[in-house]
Amino acid sequence: MAGTRVPIKAGYFTVPDDPSEPPRLLGSRCADCGEHFFPRRAICAKCLGEHTVDVLLGPRGTLYSYTFVHFPLFGSTRLEHIGYGVGQVDLPEGPRVQLPLAGRQEDYRVGLPVEAELDPLREEAGQEFVIIRFRPVRS
Repeated sequence: MAGTRVPIKAGYFTVPDDPSEPPRLLGSRCADCGEHFFPRRAICAKCLGEHTVDVLLGPRGTLYSYTFVHFPLFGSTRLEHIGYGVGQVDLPEGPRVQLPLAGRQEDYRVGLPVEAELDPLREEAGQEFVIIRFRPVRS
């Protein structure tokens, strides 16, 4: 049985208590101009405003671009990882994020609707370390 799920690095995405709920990216929105960012920012890159607020982004988006790397994912201890995909995903709130993709290269095409999910990377001392990745939206 898996232990408590924790992010591989805190501050970038949520880990819902309910495993059926999708994770969300932790971003920020400029209170002055409305621009959204990921990761979070203290100063707006658009208007240089200093009034940013934390917001949840996603969990769905549209695949803008992608590539597949045929080498094990760094930090993974699972032997079946022989490669992984990386995609640029346009979120409805505005930012374009770059994150890992789940599945096989033939599952993807530019413009595909994708959604976030958590993927266990390794277990250590009763904790299951997870990453966030995108996969095609299930019908």
